[in-house]
Amino acid sequence: MIKEEKINGTKNLKERKKKAESNSQDSIKSQLTPSEIVVELDKYIIGQSNAKKSVAIALRNRWRRQQVKDNMKDEIMPNNIIMIGPTGVGKTEIARRISRLANAPFIKVEASKFTEVGYVGRDVESMIRELTDLSVNIVKNERMKEVRIKAEENTDERILDILLPPLKKSGNGTSTGTSGEHQNPELSPAEVNARTREKLKAQLKSGALDKRMIELDLSADNIPMLQVLGPIGLEEMGINLNDIFGNMMPKKQKKRKLSIAEARKVLVHEESSKLIDMDAVIKDAVEKVQNSGIVFIDEIDKVAGSSHAKSGNPDVSREGVQRDLLPIVEGSTVITKYGPVKSDHILFIASGAFHISKPSDLIPELQGRFPIRVELNSLGEDDFYKILTQPQNALIKQYKALLKSENIDLDFSEDAIKEIARIAAEVNEQVENIGARRLHTILTTVLEEILFEVPDKLKKSKVTIDKKYVTEKLDSIVKNRDLSRYIL
Repeated sequence: MIKEEKINGTKNLKERKKKAESNSQDSIKSQLTPSEIVVELDKYIIGQSNAKKSVAIALRNRWRRQQVKDNMKDEIMPNNIIMIGPTGVGKTEIARRISRLANAPFIKVEASKFTEVGYVGRDVESMIRELTDLSVNIVKNERMKEVRIKAEENTDERILDILLPPLKKSGNGTSTGTSGEHQNPELSPAEVNARTREKLKAQLKSGALDKRMIELDLSADNIPMLQVLGPIGLEEMGINLNDIFGNMMPKKQKKRKLSIAEARKVLVHEESSKLIDMDAVIKDAVEKVQNSGIVFIDEIDKVAGSSHAKSGNPDVSREGVQRDLLPIVEGSTVITKYGPVKSDHILFIASGAFHISKPSDLIPELQGRFPIRVELNSLGEDDFYKILTQPQNALIKQYKALLKSENIDLDFSEDAIKEIARIAAEVNEQVENIGARRLHTILTTVLEEILFEVPDKLKKSKVTIDKKYVTEKLDSIVKNRDLSRYIL
């Protein structure tokens, strides 16, 4: 008994240490200081220091709130942010990178896709439901990783049971069965079976049996099936007809023939799902949404009424969408299929170009729910040059990696990069300012011929793009303003 208690004690200690280590790793990103967060954002986004500072402070405040004790913790509300700036200056990218740094549930929605309650379309509460679905999947995958080793062990046992079924008990209590090794009269059938099982287990571990076909009884959860479609909007209420009818009928199993390699993937997922406690997963996921969730509302300007078109506006749902957004942003309870979810401490980041309308055209109540306003600057020639060269995911680095897969080294001269940046800035001024997205179209036009000819016609191992090559490809298009509208 004492030995068993010691063993259990050491096991529990090891488990606690592992959990503590995993929790500390998960929280490392959320413990970054505002200046460290800005440094991380600088690796991917050029300029926009004011916007970076604002989101860095908002993110750090999430962690600070978690450290507050007593009732004050519930009183601290997030400072929602509205980012104002033309398209292609980094609004969405800032929010996306922040969600990865925060290791938090993050969802991007477009305000223009929502309609007022009573009209056909998505209502604003659906974004909280989607965020909760996402959080449940994140937490579920984390839990499944924690039990993966045990799930793999259970999977091996299930496959071995198929390859070598357990011995059946005879009427007199002895084990009976057939085995290729049951030729030694000194060994009992159970011993022969155990030896054969060990040999098969070794072969299974080494991958020698991966191509062997076996027949599996799979649960209906692992078999693709037709979706039961209900009335429009029913899914927005968190009601899934498949779940309702599935619970009314007994679980079905279907036989499928798979290779052992394919069967392992399916069975590991099935065994992992059995080992995790879904009630605990849902509880943790809902808590994660309520305390760490981030909702990015893009195109908020599209639901703002224009100041010079207040009267006679046929788009009656605009102000209605704003009024529906109001309680969600302010803090309310949304009913989801996982239970009620409170939005009081969810961070909302809105963005819009506000070309036609102004932030003041939003209803005053909604303006008050976004206390922090940040204006993002338009990008110029120098910014484009930095975007092409400095970020870790720079476009030039992406194209280099693409052509490297064809064993071709792509190189851009300094003057070629400057010329691309200059042309991007020029076209943005002449046609339509779409920010850094202009670089995508220009680089695609410059490299189109090379990307097409590799690897059939172009046999070089190194390709250098210089200023002359860029000018040849783009000069005629840039000068022809009508043509540049369609190509660049």
